[in-house]
Amino acid sequence: MFVNIAGYRFVDLPDRDSLRAPIREKCTDLGLKGTVLLSHNGINLFLSGREGDIDEFVSYLEADDRLRGISLQKTQSDYQPFKRMLVRLKKEIISLGMDEIRPADYAGNFIEPADFKKWLDEDREVIILDTRNDYELRVGTFENSVDLDIKSFREFPEAAKKLRQDKSKPVVMFCTGGIRCEKASIVMENQGWENVYQIKGGILGYFKDTGGAHWKGDCFVFDQRVSLDKNLREASHEMCFKCREPLTPDEMKSDKYLLESYCPYCFTENSGLAATLPA
Repeated sequence: MFVNIAGYRFVDLPDRDSLRAPIREKCTDLGLKGTVLLSHNGINLFLSGREGDIDEFVSYLEADDRLRGISLQKTQSDYQPFKRMLVRLKKEIISLGMDEIRPADYAGNFIEPADFKKWLDEDREVIILDTRNDYELRVGTFENSVDLDIKSFREFPEAAKKLRQDKSKPVVMFCTGGIRCEKASIVMENQGWENVYQIKGGILGYFKDTGGAHWKGDCFVFDQRVSLDKNLREASHEMCFKCREPLTPDEMKSDKYLLESYCPYCFTENSGLAATLPA
């Protein structure tokens, strides 16, 4: 079995550039694959490897006091879900394009997964806000959640401005592992929302702690598994080779799906014609 970890921390890293080579070398030596993003304001990582090698890397990372105790979402798979090992230098570890939004300086309010489940069990009046992209929502989301219909997280601030609800009402937002909500919660507070919460650990943390109650479908993930079910196991979605949209088994049975050529989301009459022409 492979252990897959996802985690992040917003923290000042003025030595970002000098961290890149040692982290890449350590990951390579341990046979890990995935991506580590480094910015002057934090780290974001998605890695997979054998359990002992993952543990050794985490110990290596925590030798730096700034990176000690990062909350990691762990899942398992029976194959390596990443193709290569990348360590990238980025301006932002999650791109929003608003330099004034700095979670390293200010952290919003978190709600524990079990407490949020209790709110839902009690049918409390709350706005459930999905901060993810449209294709992620198609794979699964919370019952009665608000869909902002965005294709990129950079669209979130403008989309949030269009919400026409009482700004004193509690808002609980969520994303895959929590990183987008760290910035989104500050955006919402700056726009005048008074009671903004983010689910601690994101969707994956909610699945782990609650079994996914009140959730419809699966959860999109950014690796070859495509989606995870409520038990944090690989679900049945596949990725379109051409447009990279997640596909359900029913969508793969469509007349508008041809392996490595097109799917219902990128099909055109021309694409269908091209597939019938001799190579």
